[in-house]
Amino acid sequence: MDSDTRTYRTGAREQVLDLTRDCADFVSGRGDGLLHLFVPHATAGIAIIETGAGSDTDLLAALADLLPADDRWRHRHGSPGHGRSHVMPALVPPYATVPVLDGSLALGTWQSICLVDLNVDNDVREVRFSFLAG
Repeated sequence: MDSDTRTYRTGAREQVLDLTRDCADFVSGRGDGLLHLFVPHATAGIAIIETGAGSDTDLLAALADLLPADDRWRHRHGSPGHGRSHVMPALVPPYATVPVLDGSLALGTWQSICLVDLNVDNDVREVRFSFLAG
């Protein structure tokens, strides 16, 4: 297995960050196998969704409805509603695995691989890219 960790800045706002190009570059020329992504953070996740047509904004809106940024959370350090960021990975897991065929991601036409980050208290995220050859 070949593995590499990359660092991303998500900024001081909730974000869905498209990693698809970086994923495609990582697997390019590798043949068949699996790309596995893992976020070693308690407050971020990986989602495979359509981007650029509003779905990324819709995802953030849905998470805001499900996990409001208010004072209901027992985990209370950080910004208001920070505790919801610790619950989010139960809904948007911190990992995803994508098939790779002949060095290309086997995604559907409108699928993108995205880092989802609701935690405005930490704007630096690491993502581990791992390729397991087939």
